[in-house]
Amino acid sequence: MAPIPIASGPPRSQARLSCIILSSVYRSFTTSTSSRSSTQYRRSDFTGQPFTGTYEPGGRTSGPLGDASVLGAPTLTPKALKVHLDNFVVGQERAKKVLSVAVYNHYQRIQESQRRENEEHEILQQQLRREMAESHPMEDEFPGHQQATPLNSQSSGLGAAPILDASPLTLEKANILLLGPSGVGKTLMAKTLARVLAVPFSMSDCTPFTQAGYIGEDAELCVQRLLAAANYDVAAAERGIICLDEIDKISTAKVSHGKDVGGEGVQQALLKIIEGTTLQIQAKQEKSARAPGSPNPNYPTNSPLSGGMMGGPSSTSSGSGNTSSGPLKAETYSVRTDNILFIFAGAFTGLQKMVMNRIAKGSIGFGSPIRSSSSSSSLSSGGRDSMISVKTGSEESKLFEKHLPFFAPQSPDQPALTEYNPLDLVEPTDLQTYGLIPELVGRIPVSAALSALDEDALVRVLTEPRNSMIKQYEQLFQLSGIELRFTRGALREVAKSALGMGTGARGLRTVCERLLTETMFEAPGSSIKYVLMTEAVAQRKSAPVYLARGQQHRFEQIIAAEEEEWDAKTDKDQNKDDGASADGGTGSFEEYREKSKAAGVM
Repeated sequence: MAPIPIASGPPRSQARLSCIILSSVYRSFTTSTSSRSSTQYRRSDFTGQPFTGTYEPGGRTSGPLGDASVLGAPTLTPKALKVHLDNFVVGQERAKKVLSVAVYNHYQRIQESQRRENEEHEILQQQLRREMAESHPMEDEFPGHQQATPLNSQSSGLGAAPILDASPLTLEKANILLLGPSGVGKTLMAKTLARVLAVPFSMSDCTPFTQAGYIGEDAELCVQRLLAAANYDVAAAERGIICLDEIDKISTAKVSHGKDVGGEGVQQALLKIIEGTTLQIQAKQEKSARAPGSPNPNYPTNSPLSGGMMGGPSSTSSGSGNTSSGPLKAETYSVRTDNILFIFAGAFTGLQKMVMNRIAKGSIGFGSPIRSSSSSSSLSSGGRDSMISVKTGSEESKLFEKHLPFFAPQSPDQPALTEYNPLDLVEPTDLQTYGLIPELVGRIPVSAALSALDEDALVRVLTEPRNSMIKQYEQLFQLSGIELRFTRGALREVAKSALGMGTGARGLRTVCERLLTETMFEAPGSSIKYVLMTEAVAQRKSAPVYLARGQQHRFEQIIAAEEEEWDAKTDKDQNKDDGASADGGTGSFEEYREKSKAAGVM
């Protein structure tokens, strides 16, 4: 600002000069004030009025990424689930894919429902905050005061207002049915996936289920077991998995008098539980749980398994009462079954014949196809060999491919015989013929068939899974400082013996226990360091090979000799089979008839 000159002269001119100077000072002051930025904070802007702005931390993101997903790429995929199943279950590729997809969709439904619940809760909180910011003080201080009427209220016009349903899209669950003989991995696959997803899992047997009001277990007990597996956390139990085994045992039975309370009655009781309802679960105390104030049932003992303490480890806490985290006796829980995934499993013995009778053509008359003897013998074996070997490109092969519910790719290097599982062709009508009511069949849209394990598959079960049986026995002997080894010939003999039992992979433990019982009795606490099971031992022709400490080199030499002998035997059998196929064999009835005519027999 320029210095103000000192005026000298007459009084009128001095007064005029003073007015000019004052006007210039005022003009410069107003110019500097208006030149400030409009975004600059001015305290006078908020003088006399309250703060009315709101901040929403969970607001929608604006910009080009506003529609992007906040979840990102899923870390759990059906392929990852299938790879995990391959570490525990051998074979059953089709069933693994079906189960992985169903469990993955169940996991996605749980995440989506949780996200919607959080979103609805956040919207409700935002609405409450807006109402608190925009509320009228007179209406809040005087509750009896009439609410203010908006001036520009929109009238509905003529007629009733349209009904608007703002409910989101509902993702329904798809329950699964696993069909297959005993010991093929139905229960193991369900338990493995439940352990991966870290969700509650319960296993129930349908055999003791009866209709409500009769002696036996109610169908609601499966939900109660799931709630107990979730430590009585209702929110976790409502997202769990229930596996109902032996579902074929509650098929409809023809009763001469009375009601079928163990068959059709149980199926009707399961209808609403499977589809989705709210159950009132009465928490019951376990029979093994000790009531508060009751004496300790464990008597003093000098057993070495108690660690040298009188009464064992539990005797030190006898005066602390019941320390279990179980529920109270009269507590009731409301559990919704809408989001609980149900997995049904059953052997369905005899269902193969029903399927084959439905799709088979008549073999009477000229030019009609003749059912091969292999398929007839497989069906008459009662499910021990559920696979049917059919010549590739024959009428039966085309018939199977026609009724398969999924696409089966054709490879150029297919073997001469193709194996099919008749349970892959199961339709809802077959299940109804077996004894399941149509209402129950309609609530289980997904089905997967598991095939019986052959000798090669049983050998893989012994060695390949993460918790295979051979690894379990090796670890069991390792706890006693003993190294256990099986040769390939011994594994083949164990699988062959288990295959003859007809109990699937469960027969492997029976054979191994019979084979190792004497060894498990003699080896612990002795000088035995190495134990070898050879083919002759598995055939019960010789005793197991026992070696003491310091004989590891001899132990390795015996194993190498046994493996070389097995390789030579395998090559000899392979050459014999190749020679038989080169000479020509009777693969079917037509080939046998043609060769017989050429030889003059017919």
